[in-house]
Amino acid sequence: MMNQSTVARFILKGFSDIPAVNAVCTGIFLIIYICGLLWNISVITVIIKDSHLRTPMYFFLKNLSFLDVCYTSVTMPKAIANAILGSEDISLPECVVQLYLFFALAATECFLLTAMAYDRCMAIYRPLLYGVSMNKKVCWELVSSAWICGALYSILHTINTFSLPFCGPNVIDHFFCDIPAVMRLSCADYHANEELSFIYSSCIIMGAFALTLISYMCVISTIAKIQHVQGRWKAFSTCSSHVTSVLLFYGTGSSMYLAPTSNYSPIQGRLAALFYSIITPTLNPVIYCLRNKEMKVALTKVYHQIQRRN
Repeated sequence: MMNQSTVARFILKGFSDIPAVNAVCTGIFLIIYICGLLWNISVITVIIKDSHLRTPMYFFLKNLSFLDVCYTSVTMPKAIANAILGSEDISLPECVVQLYLFFALAATECFLLTAMAYDRCMAIYRPLLYGVSMNKKVCWELVSSAWICGALYSILHTINTFSLPFCGPNVIDHFFCDIPAVMRLSCADYHANEELSFIYSSCIIMGAFALTLISYMCVISTIAKIQHVQGRWKAFSTCSSHVTSVLLFYGTGSSMYLAPTSNYSPIQGRLAALFYSIITPTLNPVIYCLRNKEMKVALTKVYHQIQRRN
């Protein structure tokens, strides 16, 4: 992989080609990144400390928050640091590692969201068997499988992308090493690799989304059988936060990786990437906490404990 490449370093354009716009975007996304870190770490801390939140749903939420911290930290610190320091370059090994980690974590999030959908399905569709079917061992197996599958899946994308020769130019029209932007710098015909990347992405995104959809079809069929309106609303409210996260993540991700390659635009690519790489992971803790009374109470308790210590 290294022997086929004569390019030792790449240049990342950043958030925008216009310096003034890039500076403003850097400030905005620095704030968003810090807020996302604080919110996700707060969710993790609260779930660990509060004994009332030791259920499978909060176990998955804790793992999702940890995953989102890692996910945003793969791309944003480098992009922000480059913009602040005025150094836009990234070495080839750094680019390989960044692309691998980004897609490994993105795929892991797909699988984890699917596991969370299955958890909600079992809670509503089979409530009497929920404690048995979603015991601690099963939860750990689902989370571990998500991480392992994500790591293995990303190897395919990384090999497929960096098996291409890069002889120059070396300017990546993006703020991180994303597959479409990197492939377009190859000095060989990359269309076969691009089609293969599309197949990989389609299998994961459509497969995970289909399993999530099946879970929610079971949920909807169960909710429809509930006679009382209050009961229906209570059952639906336990799933609404997860549905919102799924739609945000899959909506922005599929617009990028399931779109025809001939329609790829660097500007649209950067805009889509901003949503699924920083905005959605930052909004996840807000979405889950705003619509969850137990999380609100737990957060309030932790806040009051901190105030007392100070």
